[in-house]
Amino acid sequence: MKMKKIKVQKLIKMAYQETRRSSLAIYIILRFLVILCMILQLLRGDLNNALLCLLSLVLLFAPLFIQNKFEITLPDGLEIAIYLFIFSAEILGEINNFYGIIPNWDTMLHTINGFLATAVGCSLVDLLNKNSKSIKLSPFYLCLVAFCFSMTIGVLWEFFEYAGDKFFNLDMQKDTIVQKISSVELNPDKENKPILIKDIDKTIIYDKEGNILQVIENGYLDIGINDTMKDLFVNFIGAIVFSTLAFFGLKYNKNNSFINKFIPKKEKRKLANSVRDSIYN
Repeated sequence: MKMKKIKVQKLIKMAYQETRRSSLAIYIILRFLVILCMILQLLRGDLNNALLCLLSLVLLFAPLFIQNKFEITLPDGLEIAIYLFIFSAEILGEINNFYGIIPNWDTMLHTINGFLATAVGCSLVDLLNKNSKSIKLSPFYLCLVAFCFSMTIGVLWEFFEYAGDKFFNLDMQKDTIVQKISSVELNPDKENKPILIKDIDKTIIYDKEGNILQVIENGYLDIGINDTMKDLFVNFIGAIVFSTLAFFGLKYNKNNSFINKFIPKKEKRKLANSVRDSIYN
């Protein structure tokens, strides 16, 4: 039998019949808002933001696709958190500039990312652990792997931000105004002893001809390092929080309601069967 392509609309329609009402309501509302935002961006002639909206629609569809593809059920807590995270990062953060308007918006999202990535890592290992008859991982080892998974995701994202800044001048690693620097590059004797400059009030940038390009008031411009380390640190905090909660939940209370809200379950689902029926004739 030949395989037929399933239209996205058909898959969503079947997913609607299976998904829970709470996560479904969030999905429909956010999908409507993203489509509305994309229309507004097209009317303004902003193709980049319109493409970003299109990417957001694809990402919002990902949980439904994953549930069907791997025959798992995402708990409401995890599914809703993923939807809200995507919307907050792409639509609110990037297009509506919440990163610049609201203090610590980026920090909050990186903390949540650390938490959610740990939940995903814990889920992956837990599903393998439950489906293996010969290997039974301890709660500590399971949570350790989940923690490392989250930190790896955080590091890879910082690599992505650095590449965007390095090759496309995007300034994804936001700069910070600082009042002191310490560097061995300023040592006149070229020794490995840093020279400290503090109480910096103003930085003036010149071009090769001596023309003033930019005046930075209130200090010196740090190029991304503070933002990168802060993002990794709050990712670490989010990962530690979920790992700790998951450890005690798995070790002392396997029916812990909080953990169950973020751990997918492997099960046969009518949606998967419906999709197979649509593929094969």
